Order: sequence, then C-alpha cells, then structure tokens
Amino acid sequence: MSLGRTLRRENVRLVGKLAVVAAGMFAFGYALIPIYKHVCEALGINVLSRNELQVPGGAKGGAAVRVPDNTQVDRSRSIVVEFDANVRGPWDFKPERRSMVVHPGELNTVMYEFQNVQNRRMAAQAVPSYAPRQATAYFNKLECFCFSEYTLEAGEKKQWPVAFVIDPRISKDVKTITLSYTFFEVGGRTPAAPTAAVAAPAAKEPQS
Repeated sequence: MSLGRTLRRENVRLVGKLAVVAAGMFAFGYALIPIYKHVCEALGINVLSRNELQVPGGAKGGAAVRVPDNTQVDRSRSIVVEFDANVRGPWDFKPERRSMVVHPGELNTVMYEFQNVQNRRMAAQAVPSYAPRQATAYFNKLECFCFSEYTLEAGEKKQWPVAFVIDPRISKDVKTITLSYTFFEVGGRTPAAPTAAVAAPAAKEPQS
C-alpha cells in the first residue's frame, strides 16, 4: 500500500471524526435552551419561559397578554400597594379594590372601571403617578390603559387591567406605594392632568 493512499485514508477518518464531533456540539447547543429552561424552573429562577395572562374585558378585549413569569419573587418582604383614581369631568372612574399586599418580583393585576355618565360620546385618557417618588423607577407595568386614548359612547362602561411587577431592587424602606391615575377628557374644556405627574406624599402635621 502506497504512502499517499494511507494518508488519504487517515484524512478521511479524521474528517469523519470531526464531522461527528461537530454534529454532537450542534445537538448539544440545540438542546441547551430547553435543558436550561427546565433547570431554572426546578430551581425557581426561570427567566426564559413566558406565560399568557388572560384578562377578561381588558384593554385588548380579553385577548391573552404576554407577560413574564413571576421570577425571583422576594417572599421575605411585603409592600402595600394602594390604588387611587382621580377624575377631571362628569364621569365615574375607580379601581376594583383600594389596596393589595404584594411581594417584590411578583406579578399582580388590578382592574380599573370607567363609565361615561354623560349623554354624549367622549374621548378620554389617563396618566399615572406614584408615591413615594422613588418608587417610580421600580414600578413596572406590563399591561396598562394609561397614555392611550379611548372613545366611550354615552353611558358606556369599560374595565381595563393594570398588570404590574415591583422590582425587587426597590429600597427596603419602601413599605407602601400609591398608584394614582387621573382620567381626563381629550379635547374637553376641563384642563388635562400634567403629563409628568408624580404623586407627592401627604405632608405630616408638625408635632407639638
């Protein structure tokens, strides 16, 4: 057997081995994402999978809303979230509940109800504000009716969801957060709410 033929045979074997190794690496990389997903789910640190939040009568007409799973929930802490509603005009606007106790990192949903009690069609929208001011950067809304304009017929009533997560990095000094919405008529004679409204905490009475 000539030396050239032997070298060619060895090269063919080497190429075959490299092809097997490459195929194995590709298969491992393809399977790595589902493996990582299942491991994270088992350990409670899942950051890849996503669930659908079905909100009946929500801003999207009951369509499923894609939101992240409740990951990295800090169950050692609780924060009271208060819900407030302000109106600038003759209509009804209120949250379904006044407050709830949540954990940082936990997904929560509250519904707001609005009714046009006038005998005419109107267009309106809402702007949010927060107290204390430092909570603004940590209050993450995943579904919200704010900053969108809505048209309601005379007497029409609608409900909109607010799905939110409080960032676990929020200061441990924050025990209560107030989420406030001001609903105003677009193009109406009632002045609109400030676009950069931030609720300020109530002033304390001086101690004697």
